[in-house]
Amino acid sequence: MPSNQTHLSPHRTLRISAIVAVLVAAGLVAFGIASRANSDEKLKQWTNERAVPSVSLVSPDNQGALSTLDLPGRFVAYAHAPIYARVSGYLKSWNVDIGGQVKAGQLLAEIETPDLDQQLLQARADLASAEANVALARTTAKRWQGMLESDSVSRQEVDDRTGDLASKEAMLKASQANLDRLIATKRFARIVAPFNGTVTARTTDNGALITEGGSGSALFEVSDTHKLRLYVNVPQNFVNNIKPGTKADINVPERPDKTYTAIVESTSGAVDVASGATLVQLVVDNTAGELLPGGYANVSLHQAGSTATFSIPASALIFDQSGLRVATVNADNKASLKTVTIARDLGKVIQLASGVEATDRVIESPPDGIADGDVVNVVETPAKPTDKKS
Repeated sequence: MPSNQTHLSPHRTLRISAIVAVLVAAGLVAFGIASRANSDEKLKQWTNERAVPSVSLVSPDNQGALSTLDLPGRFVAYAHAPIYARVSGYLKSWNVDIGGQVKAGQLLAEIETPDLDQQLLQARADLASAEANVALARTTAKRWQGMLESDSVSRQEVDDRTGDLASKEAMLKASQANLDRLIATKRFARIVAPFNGTVTARTTDNGALITEGGSGSALFEVSDTHKLRLYVNVPQNFVNNIKPGTKADINVPERPDKTYTAIVESTSGAVDVASGATLVQLVVDNTAGELLPGGYANVSLHQAGSTATFSIPASALIFDQSGLRVATVNADNKASLKTVTIARDLGKVIQLASGVEATDRVIESPPDGIADGDVVNVVETPAKPTDKKS
């Protein structure tokens, strides 16, 4: 009996060990499956969290009414005249160089016109011949009229002589008109200043071949610079605030410490399709000659009305095929894109004239490709510490 128990014990031990091993293996498999499922779930959750962009928000800073509007402008001479030749020939002499001050009617240059001079001689000879023909035709017509009264000639013959006189008189008038035209043309051999001003260009010299009408640049350019016109493109949303008589402060690069005053004279009354702006013309007194036509100026227009502006970081702007926009976040943490208009660009800060409200939550740096309705994760921006004086 005891020998049988001793014989069966190893079998039971092996069976129990096998069962335990199977149970351990099953547990390990189950644990591995559960661990992998848990890892997949965590990875999926991590991926979903990363798919929602995290953004920080800023509130538009209300700047109140924008009293001045800063825009670039360009000076133009109040009156500007390029002067071309009206006669052909050779430049005999010129009297005023660039920068010279001239009066209206002052001689700038003179042109030698040998061809025109010959035409004048021929025209005077044609006129003398026409005058002689008229005198002869008049005498003949008068004689035949007398012969008609004595019935020596017919009425037809008298009418022929009278008609010949009328024809000769018409030819005389044509010759006189041709001579007058050539005399008037000859006067253009003297090139004179059209008004008081400054010679701003000279493109010819003594002996140069001059062609009537000019085939290139003007011989001279004269500009009236005692006053200057200043042209500024004003954005459409500010046009109603800029009226004739509005004042503006002007600064130029070459005189940074001096400010000039200009007055709005007129506006174009239309909006340019390409720029979305209206051309405004101002007038500047330049009696001292310190401002140069063609020069750049920074113009600060004093607005007649008030326009509320809001400041946002420049990084908040989005510019794409839909125009200039900013991304805001609503109460459901969904993005909403709004079209805006810039009032003033201050570099890192942009002042907006329209498009946002003080209650809007603007995304400080919107991610690429953000669209209306996209869900975002709002990250609270820690408040900047303020320095307190003890």
